[in-house]
Amino acid sequence: MRKGILLVAALSVASAAPAAAQSKRVEVSAFAGYVFSDGVSGDPVKAGDGNTYDRVDPKDSGGWGLSLGILASEHVEVGFLFSQQMSSLEVSGTATRDLGDFNVNNYHGYFAYNFGSESSGVRPYLMAGVGATSYGTVSFTTAAGQSRDIGGETQLSPTLGAGVKFFPSPGFGARFGIRLTPTYIKSDAVGWWCDPFWGCYVVGNAQYSNQWELAGGIIFRF
Repeated sequence: MRKGILLVAALSVASAAPAAAQSKRVEVSAFAGYVFSDGVSGDPVKAGDGNTYDRVDPKDSGGWGLSLGILASEHVEVGFLFSQQMSSLEVSGTATRDLGDFNVNNYHGYFAYNFGSESSGVRPYLMAGVGATSYGTVSFTTAAGQSRDIGGETQLSPTLGAGVKFFPSPGFGARFGIRLTPTYIKSDAVGWWCDPFWGCYVVGNAQYSNQWELAGGIIFRF
């Protein structure tokens, strides 16, 4: 009787060991795609070339990124992602002009929910994160031939995304998704608001620089 119990226990451990070994909890991904960007508007400025400019935007351009995710459970993923858009700064108004090249870098910690089971070949996902967006320095030459720089800036930013992962094998897959990263830049005063308790104060209209990323990539699971 005792030998029978030991045999059943040994078989149970032996059958559970391969399943545990097959469980992959880490996903490393590299992706690339295209980023649609917009910037902000401001007060009109008369430039040395005779044109008036009142808007600055990062140009739509290609981008790439890396992410590391850890599956805390079958569905919940916690991770970090870095992405970079290789863009140029465009000013517009009565004319449109490229000032110079610069990079927009994103650094975000994120939570994701993966639908389907761990062994599914297709897994849709939703993700949300928070971190920072960094705008690099722009170097350019004025209409008078002078070299100038616009210093970089880093702001807190959220990021939201959705997509689908495909796994033809347990350790390798592909991903396709869309992600929005809105970054607060400034607020413009639009008037006054008054109430009997708090008095009067200026009301502002917030302006954000938005990045819409469409990307695909590969996934390695460990």
